[in-house]
Amino acid sequence: MDPWLIWVAIGIICIIIEIFTPGFLFMSFGIGAIITGLVSIVLKSVPLQILVFAVITFLVFISSRKLSKKLISKSSEETNIYALKGKKGIVVKEIPEDGRGYVKVGGEEWSAVSEDGKKIEKDEKVTIIKVEGNKLIVSIKEEI
Repeated sequence: MDPWLIWVAIGIICIIIEIFTPGFLFMSFGIGAIITGLVSIVLKSVPLQILVFAVITFLVFISSRKLSKKLISKSSEETNIYALKGKKGIVVKEIPEDGRGYVKVGGEEWSAVSEDGKKIEKDEKVTIIKVEGNKLIVSIKEEI
């Protein structure tokens, strides 16, 4: 069997394995093996083929890591209850000093406490500062 066919077969097997595993590792080996298979048509020396495979696999792995980091970093939006941070709401049940009240945000009522522990009257407009467990930490919205 020709060496280039072996390299291409190894490359295809690695790409198939990559479908079932995360991380681009086998994809790097697969691309490196396929390119080495094409180069081995010209290069008949096995040590040179192995060197080409190692260099190409390393370059593909490094470039795919940079690409995957860019893709992963873009998808870091807050979701669920944590998406409420920074939203505006209105107090529907007074928040007593160092106690809990209720705030309506986007049509839903949430348990809330004042950020600074001060009393907030009913119908005050507030901003959600952060979320702790199932309660919102709010601050009075200042109009300018």
